[in-house]
Amino acid sequence: MNAWKRWLLILGAGIVGLNIILLAASFFSVNLLVDFWWFDSLGYGFYFLQRLFYRYVVLILVTLFFFLVFFLNFWVASRYLGTTESSSEDNKSDRVNKDLLQMFRTGSMRVYSPLSVLLGILVAWPLFEQWEKFLLYIFGPSMGVKDPVFSKDISYYLFSYPIYTLIQRRLLLAFFLLLAAMLLLYWLEKRLLSQQDQNIPAGAKRHLSILILIIFFIEIWHYALQAYGLLYSSNHQTLFFGPGFVEMWITFPLICQTFIFLMGTAFSLIFFIHKHKGLKVLIAFAVLFLLSFGARYSPFLPNLVEKYIVKPNEISREKPFIIRNIESTLAAYNLTDVETRDFSPERVPTNLLDSPTIKAELRNIPVWDGELLEDVYNQLQKLRTYYDFAPVDVGRYTVNNNYQQVFLAARELDQKQLPEGARNWVNQHLTYTHGYGAVMTPASQGGDEPLTWFLHGIPPISDYGFSIEQPGIYHGLGTYNYSIAPNDAGEFDYPKGNTNALTNYTGTGGVPLASIFKKLLFSYYFMDRDIFFTTKTNRNSRILFRQNIVERIKTLTPYFLLDKDPYLVVTKKNLFWIQDAYVTSSMYPYAAPYSTIDGQFNYIRNSVKIVVDAYNGTVDYYVFDLKDPIIQAYRYIYPGVFKSKESMPSDLLQQTRYPRDLFDIQMSIYAKYQQRDPEVFYQQEDMWEPAKTYQGKEVSSIKPYYLTLDLIDPKRFDFLLLAPMSPKGRDNLRALALAGCDPPYYGKIIVYNFPKGELIYGPPQISALINQDTTIAQQFTLWDQIGSRVALGKMIILPVGKVIIYIQPVYLKASAELKIPELKRLIMSQGQIVVMERSLEDAYAKLQERIKAEIERVDTRFAPLMPGAPPPEEGLSPHVEQ
Repeated sequence: MNAWKRWLLILGAGIVGLNIILLAASFFSVNLLVDFWWFDSLGYGFYFLQRLFYRYVVLILVTLFFFLVFFLNFWVASRYLGTTESSSEDNKSDRVNKDLLQMFRTGSMRVYSPLSVLLGILVAWPLFEQWEKFLLYIFGPSMGVKDPVFSKDISYYLFSYPIYTLIQRRLLLAFFLLLAAMLLLYWLEKRLLSQQDQNIPAGAKRHLSILILIIFFIEIWHYALQAYGLLYSSNHQTLFFGPGFVEMWITFPLICQTFIFLMGTAFSLIFFIHKHKGLKVLIAFAVLFLLSFGARYSPFLPNLVEKYIVKPNEISREKPFIIRNIESTLAAYNLTDVETRDFSPERVPTNLLDSPTIKAELRNIPVWDGELLEDVYNQLQKLRTYYDFAPVDVGRYTVNNNYQQVFLAARELDQKQLPEGARNWVNQHLTYTHGYGAVMTPASQGGDEPLTWFLHGIPPISDYGFSIEQPGIYHGLGTYNYSIAPNDAGEFDYPKGNTNALTNYTGTGGVPLASIFKKLLFSYYFMDRDIFFTTKTNRNSRILFRQNIVERIKTLTPYFLLDKDPYLVVTKKNLFWIQDAYVTSSMYPYAAPYSTIDGQFNYIRNSVKIVVDAYNGTVDYYVFDLKDPIIQAYRYIYPGVFKSKESMPSDLLQQTRYPRDLFDIQMSIYAKYQQRDPEVFYQQEDMWEPAKTYQGKEVSSIKPYYLTLDLIDPKRFDFLLLAPMSPKGRDNLRALALAGCDPPYYGKIIVYNFPKGELIYGPPQISALINQDTTIAQQFTLWDQIGSRVALGKMIILPVGKVIIYIQPVYLKASAELKIPELKRLIMSQGQIVVMERSLEDAYAKLQERIKAEIERVDTRFAPLMPGAPPPEEGLSPHVEQ
């Protein structure tokens, strides 16, 4: 190839390569700049720079550390290389080797500096990817709780142990690479020196000895870390989690033994290399190390001990380890302080339902299902096709001076429902920018009654004192395109008669879009040229994106696990969303793990509640658990980001609640670990599970649900989360667990235990009694014949006095295409007696009447016989009404 062609090819390849680099750099820089603008629009510009700074400081520092490790060792090696000059008699290969060694000898930056940088980055990169763990390691505070085996603070396992494990692996790799490189270089040097009857300098031996010793010490550190790693043993996980007898009495001593023999081998090897003495000691230590190493990793000895020592006496051998597992697991899931109360329901009560607070309780029973109520909201309050209701939330508000449990939902914009002809750029990005308002209904209602609306309509209307100053919803749970607001095209606000009311966005959300430069960058960012060419923007225009609140929060704080149910709060000022966030770890020693689709963890705290303004999009973080060391570490890392609970506005604070997902996780763990006695735990004879319910032939677990009851303090009503529990594999009830949502009982968990030897009806058994009731069955058949379909709601279990009552809502759905669920009847049962009425009050009165009649009948049946009265017929038993 001609020289000019070769240069032309090189030039062309260079131009292409440069363009690729510039394109990648420009895309990265645009993303970075847009992210900064977005973070800064929320008041988190400094936080964004902090995260960027921390990330690259970790990369620089870790890379610098490994660079110095390689560079200094190469520099030391250069002192002992290239000590002879090349002669004309040397062959070509030797001259190349000598030239290379001479470059090291003269400290050539062209060789070992770039080589050290390259090796440093390669070794450091996995540590850089864990940069946030380094920050937690640096800033993580003490937890004040020690592990039950090594008496180290739990914070060591949460923050230090994971980092030490990472560092140990990378150090071992780095020094193995160094040792291999040094051996190669010194071997080449020795080969050259041997031709001139010269010996390699003694310093080279010392250098290699130090490297070997360092590698030994790094591996010794590995065995020390292995001892702590035993606390995460899963060998007994079908029964308990963590190390047992074999791990602590066999494996741990073998680790210690291997540790000692490896250290002895290291020192005896160095002594032998330099003194040429102590070979027998070296061999002895090496053999002992190999034997210990083999025993450590061989299953023979552990299996032998397990089979002949542990299994025949398992409960006595494993008892102390089971106790540690129980205590650690309860602590890790914040279940140590669960209060238990005994509850013995009366089977044939003498004073059933005479509770003076029953009317208040019935007023707050959530007879609607959220899924069915969402259909009702969409049919009756959607009003336009382009609106949609987010999942229905539950809350509590003071209505007419009554503490009232309610359902509510936000009316969000759904652009996918716009008519096809209206799906143009202007409508999707300038006109239809937001949802509007919310609806609210009481939790309780009677059958065949019109639905009461506490808040409804567009604009929002309320006869119960609710008002919203700014009902616009620019940020919610829906799927959002980016929006530009305000703009000269005008934003659709809400339908008004035969016209539409328009508005101009005056909030603080989004990034200002006043300059040509920003329009150009956002056109590139969204790959949408219309952003740049539109003439409908003005100096006040802002581009709103990441409007889905979950995406918004995950972009800001990706290190939190988010609850699946963010909920709406109505205030006089705006609509707000509250999102519960969790900190988790899989490194709590001796604690049983819990698996989700997001991963596995064995420590969880609801340390943060996040408030998102539906209009402005502001995101505020409030700390609710100051005892959690992980959130404390994040507060130190990012000062000013996490606010105190006390600074939350009062109208939002009173709407916070104990999160359902967390309580569900806790009860899944507690179902097993409520067996605090190690012998009972070993036998697993009192295992629980969430109570089951049947929808047709489908079986599902009852998720925790919110109620307003006086179960925490009989003198007051509290909004609480209730979870019915059954014995594992059975349908009857074993316990009712509840978590308080109102101060001062927020987060307090109480478990009402039912006697093990008594049958307390569970939802499936009550469903069977309902299906067997001839009056109810006839009514259901009649409804099914008139073009409707009967749907049963979720069963509610309600402790009243010394009785458990069960409430089952009955809905009708039309068979036609338009299906608006209608609450028709309410079934109430005490367990033996079933009634169905139009309202809870009527059902309560009817149930009370039937039970009193049952009591009188039983009393009459078993009263002392009058003189001359015939004895009762043999085998006759009390009749149980259904």
